[in-house]
Amino acid sequence: MKKTILLGIILAAFASCKDDKKEETAVITTTEIAGIAPMSDAVMESSVIYEANIRQYSPEGTFAAFTKDIPQLKKLGVKVLWVMPIYPVSMKNRKATGELSVEDIKDPKEREKYLGSYYAISDYTAINPDMGTLEDFQELVKTAHDNDIYVILDWVANHTGWDHEWITEHPEYYYKNADGEVTDPLNPETGESHGWTDVAHLDYTSKELYEPMTKEMLYWVKEQNIDGFRCDVADNVPTAFWEYAIPKLRDVKPIFMLAESEKDYLLKDNLFDMGYGWEAHHIMNDIAKGNKSVRDWDNYITKKDSVFEADDILMYFTSNHDENSWNGTEYERMGDAAETFAALTYMIEGMPLIYSGQEYDFDRRLKFFEKDSITKEKKKMYAVYEKFALLKNNNTALNGGKDAASYTRIATSDDTNIYAISREKDESKVWYIANLSDSGRTITLPIEGEFTNYMTGEKITLAKNQMHELKAWQYYILTK
Repeated sequence: MKKTILLGIILAAFASCKDDKKEETAVITTTEIAGIAPMSDAVMESSVIYEANIRQYSPEGTFAAFTKDIPQLKKLGVKVLWVMPIYPVSMKNRKATGELSVEDIKDPKEREKYLGSYYAISDYTAINPDMGTLEDFQELVKTAHDNDIYVILDWVANHTGWDHEWITEHPEYYYKNADGEVTDPLNPETGESHGWTDVAHLDYTSKELYEPMTKEMLYWVKEQNIDGFRCDVADNVPTAFWEYAIPKLRDVKPIFMLAESEKDYLLKDNLFDMGYGWEAHHIMNDIAKGNKSVRDWDNYITKKDSVFEADDILMYFTSNHDENSWNGTEYERMGDAAETFAALTYMIEGMPLIYSGQEYDFDRRLKFFEKDSITKEKKKMYAVYEKFALLKNNNTALNGGKDAASYTRIATSDDTNIYAISREKDESKVWYIANLSDSGRTITLPIEGEFTNYMTGEKITLAKNQMHELKAWQYYILTK
């Protein structure tokens, strides 16, 4: 269990403000703090997490344009709102494409359209003016809290943009080459660049960086009332830093910490609450392409259970900002299987993710370094995600946190292609049966009784060893 801190401590923390500017921004009121219960293990059991790409969510690309849609997120079962980086982007070495920087673009007008990577940060405690003002962000947080949604910020502890003041004021915070020059992140084995040339690699070796980086994170928790962080490339940063910083954050209030990592050690000792289900995601992609089968998924579940502890949480997804922009939309990677695998992310232990636009069937890669926008038109998936949300939020059989519902693999007559499981908790039970192949299958199941097809509301009767026909990628969610 995470420590529960009295809410009064949050107010007392304001006394530690270091400068007038930050004292002026400490506008959190008692009413706002009381508007949402402290983050808890119970919240994590039934949560859906939403990744908000503010720049690309609307034509305006602003906090205000996103905030007005927050009540709709509640209808999608969202309890955790992960906001992609909201900080100013460095101009020096700013990326224009995966290979070119703005300096390589000779036409000044053409250069203006490249906004750079969200993850090349020039100031950790400032707001990107393209997105709005600090007051606009505060309204976003308040609106989320009023709708019982917790807000976590994307945090990049591994590197800064080249315009960050630490480059000149504290060069000792950075890795350097043999000539004493600050470097972008390099492969420690080969010394070659990862290609992240728009950022400078922070060096935690001497631990001088621990306190100032923690202070930057505390600003958002203490003064802006956010509820935690999604930490970019978390396993590239020494675990010792997280062991130093996270307890200090939790001393302020209960928070939610998501690591962009699948390393099990980051989920131990009250550090991160949740990690990425990267391996599961790649297996889903491979099954959809016909390169792997349900057998590989079963092997993954066995491996996961042997590596992770029972109270570890993983985030499952069919898309996110990296996958969408660099590897393609879920429809490119999964084709007709996209909805089936979206359902799977809700049916297994863990927390499902919706990335901006997935609820609107958005089927195009978003540009990463320049302005783009999703199309917000409710089609098929919006209603599907609403149905998933009702079950995830309200049926304990889908609890997926630190006290998750049980998971039972159901043997079928075709376990290479058919995936059947049941989840159960507190006398509630849910079944998921899916044909994870691109051709129809006729199978038998060791299940009998009266059920409800949850997605359609139809009543169905199953007899033991009855023959069932499932079309390609067809799935059932059954309840009683």
